[in-house]
Amino acid sequence: MTAPAEATAPVEPRHRSPELPSARGELSRGVLAALRGEGPVPGPPEAERADAYGDDLQLALYVLYELHYQGFSGVADAWEWDPGLLALRRALEQRFLDALHADVPRCEDAEGALGALLVEPVGHDPASVSHHLQRDGKTWQLQEYAALRSLYHLKEADPHAWVIPRLHGRAKAAMVAIEYDEFGAGRAEDIHARLFADLMADLGLETAYGHYVDAAPAEALATVNLMSLFGLHRALRGALVGHFAAVEVTSPPGSRRLAAALRRTGAGPAAQRFYDEHVEADAVHEQVVRRDVVGGLLAAEPGLAADVAFGVHTTGFLEDRLGEQLLAAWRQGRSALRVALSDE
Repeated sequence: MTAPAEATAPVEPRHRSPELPSARGELSRGVLAALRGEGPVPGPPEAERADAYGDDLQLALYVLYELHYQGFSGVADAWEWDPGLLALRRALEQRFLDALHADVPRCEDAEGALGALLVEPVGHDPASVSHHLQRDGKTWQLQEYAALRSLYHLKEADPHAWVIPRLHGRAKAAMVAIEYDEFGAGRAEDIHARLFADLMADLGLETAYGHYVDAAPAEALATVNLMSLFGLHRALRGALVGHFAAVEVTSPPGSRRLAAALRRTGAGPAAQRFYDEHVEADAVHEQVVRRDVVGGLLAAEPGLAADVAFGVHTTGFLEDRLGEQLLAAWRQGRSALRVALSDE
């Protein structure tokens, strides 16, 4: 008897490591040169002179973090644990963290920080990207938004998975249950990163992992770097849980608006499916993450309440900075990307 032919697996959006991006200043130029074998690793003092939220520092940090994800084409895997790069990364992280601590007031009330996210504005919110896209967004704006978000969504659940071995009991069980959904509940075609790649294809975008890094402004890189920063440090496990909770709590209403925007502009069914999936799944996740992930963590380690609140508030702070940058550009009828999609 002839064995049945195996179904052809869908091509993954991360089938190859991305190319190294272009430098944006002295710091990122030094990092890229070192990875190419063309110069020494920049020293930590060079990080102290860089703008914490600027293109140069955020790109350098993004590149160093990517060594822990998919790496880069032509860059040896051994660079992931190079002592010089790790020392530089630590200095960049401290510069970033110091700026966030200065700009985000300290708060001990983790539950209050999450509760505030549940309050939806009445009517149209002119400061909200999803409100703008739902009501007034053009197809090219949705394309730009998807291109920027691909740096996040094509690795959506990965950095949050780093917290699993640092949790215990109820918090760990609930976190694994939510991550199981994010990773497709055992079905490769339903992994959320795969669904986002399908959305990008419906919008006519390149689906390769990390493809749009050169187009992303510093504000977008910072939102991606934040979850890597929290994920890679056990000391920041409370902040990572806060970040995760903020994402899950705010996802359903925002996803509902983005799904409506995609329908209004005639995007394909795969584009709509990604946000429809998040409306349904994250409505359940929001309850679990507040009650069991955050609740379980703070029951075991009540001293982490301020860290959880910090994760919530820094997520909102950086998302607001990105939103302001996007809306300012779009309302002037210009691209919000460093490299417009039409120029690729």
